[in-house]
Amino acid sequence: MNLCRRACATALAASLLAAAPAWAGGGLFGLDHYVNADDQGIWARRNQLLLIGTMLAGESAVALWEGGDTRLGRTMWKSIDATVVSGVAAEGLKLAFTRARPSETTDPNQWFQGGGHASFPSGEVTVVSAIITPVVLEYRHDHPAVYALELLPLYDAIARVKVHGHWQSDVLAGYALGTAAGILMSERTRTPVILSLMPHSVYVGLRHSF
Repeated sequence: MNLCRRACATALAASLLAAAPAWAGGGLFGLDHYVNADDQGIWARRNQLLLIGTMLAGESAVALWEGGDTRLGRTMWKSIDATVVSGVAAEGLKLAFTRARPSETTDPNQWFQGGGHASFPSGEVTVVSAIITPVVLEYRHDHPAVYALELLPLYDAIARVKVHGHWQSDVLAGYALGTAAGILMSERTRTPVILSLMPHSVYVGLRHSF
């Protein structure tokens, strides 16, 4: 429960920070504002792509190397479970709501605009949140500093709004979706779902082959 409160508070902070300077509030629960575009420095799109690419590659590499016989390995496989589940859910919601992105309109109330519009929710924030949540859940008592990982989806949420990829409620929903998937996949079973479908050589980890 503490983690859920922390996640919601962080996501709300992301929305509020990303909203300044802003105007024309509206959208979901009045959270959304059109902001001045900023694709420079730390907020540059290339840095967002580097973050998501590194995290996806990192969770896969560690999971394959460690397998399911170590604490770290099981945790990474749970992150993969959460990534897949939340990613599929996010894509389904995008298809259902077909919301126009800030790069396509200055009006945050443009929902159900048809194919090609995929603003709600933020898929990248969903995935980043899904990756870190099992890690935070597993190691928070032994290593409280692991909560610093929450800064990654916070950064990505702000960055996605700044480059007009998403509205504030998009990143808020993505954070909630990814966190929920991470909690679900962490607590449902000891053996991660995808790992249970893998051959024995993957289950024991590639490191045992060297």
